[in-house]
Amino acid sequence: MVSLLRNQRVRNTLLQVLYVGSLAAMILACVMIARRNLAQQGITSGFDFLFKSTGWDVNFSLLPATANDPYWWFFLIGVINTLFLGCTGLILATIVGTIVGLARTSSNELARLLGRTYVDIFRNIPLILQVFFWYAVITHLPTPRAAHEAFGMLLTSRGLYVPVPNVGGVAFAAAFLAVIAAIALPVWLGRTTRLSQPPGERLGIQLTAAATALASAVIVLALGRLPDLPLLDFPALQGLNLKGGLRIPPEFSALAIAIAIYGGSYIAEIVRGGFKAVGKGQMEAALSLGLSPWRVFTLVRLPLALRAMLPILANQYVWLMKATTMGIAVGFTDFFMIVALTINHSGQTLEAIGILMAGFLAINLSLAAVFNRINKTIALKGNQLRG
Repeated sequence: MVSLLRNQRVRNTLLQVLYVGSLAAMILACVMIARRNLAQQGITSGFDFLFKSTGWDVNFSLLPATANDPYWWFFLIGVINTLFLGCTGLILATIVGTIVGLARTSSNELARLLGRTYVDIFRNIPLILQVFFWYAVITHLPTPRAAHEAFGMLLTSRGLYVPVPNVGGVAFAAAFLAVIAAIALPVWLGRTTRLSQPPGERLGIQLTAAATALASAVIVLALGRLPDLPLLDFPALQGLNLKGGLRIPPEFSALAIAIAIYGGSYIAEIVRGGFKAVGKGQMEAALSLGLSPWRVFTLVRLPLALRAMLPILANQYVWLMKATTMGIAVGFTDFFMIVALTINHSGQTLEAIGILMAGFLAINLSLAAVFNRINKTIALKGNQLRG
């Protein structure tokens, strides 16, 4: 026994076993104490509550929901609402950040000044204050009787009402996928090596693919139209309220705008840093080959900048996805809000928090895995970013 303890490898193994065993014992003790305290308060632990009806409703849902639906269905609604808000905020923040970031790297002094002013202002105001500000602005818009109208949309203090197709769910999903294909296909066709044409001569193929996908979306919507109804359902004033169309509530709009503006200020700096990381040597070499400034930007500067900014951008996206939990401050029924309501109505605190943690872990780890995969695919080997 003494000889074994003199072995360094054996001692290290015993220390690790002792550490893991102590940690497991502490966790087990905490679980037993929590179960005993819950039993003394008459609260039963477990996940049977997931199959009981909630008895309450939600103010925003992309899926049909009633007060008789079980808790697990409401958790699913919360996850989908969080993903919908997160994806909307990420897209808008990327657009804003790209525009401001390009302004920050522009040769125009006024554009650089405006970009820097934007970043300095909105990056230093807490996100929750921006959420409250935009929520107050939207809720103080005109009433439905005095709604602002543009392109069939109505903007009121009760939200934004937009026209919606009168089509079945399957047809709408298929049309949505076709629109996504209209965006993704030109990008893929411009970068794939399976075509014989050089990348600079594929514009016709890219436009044809995008037009075909959009035409397919229109055809699917036309074929999937509900009988005896027009293709589009426009919102209209009926009495003191608005009927028809799709209502985007103020809570969602305020959160999307705040995440877009706040996140855009950080993404702008990431974009600026990515373009600054591209050495002048690559651009000078491309110009010496006779490429136009636009082709130098699209074929040389932009791809190298994307490779430099993608790892930091992935971290920012994960942070902005977690920022959707600000929805509870204005009453938006995201995943966090559903969990909070579940705790108040069912008393299953530990189980609900565990589901919340597992859900956000799954969302953020999946998002990080996707970006890590993309980063690994497009990463340059060696030290090729220096000019």
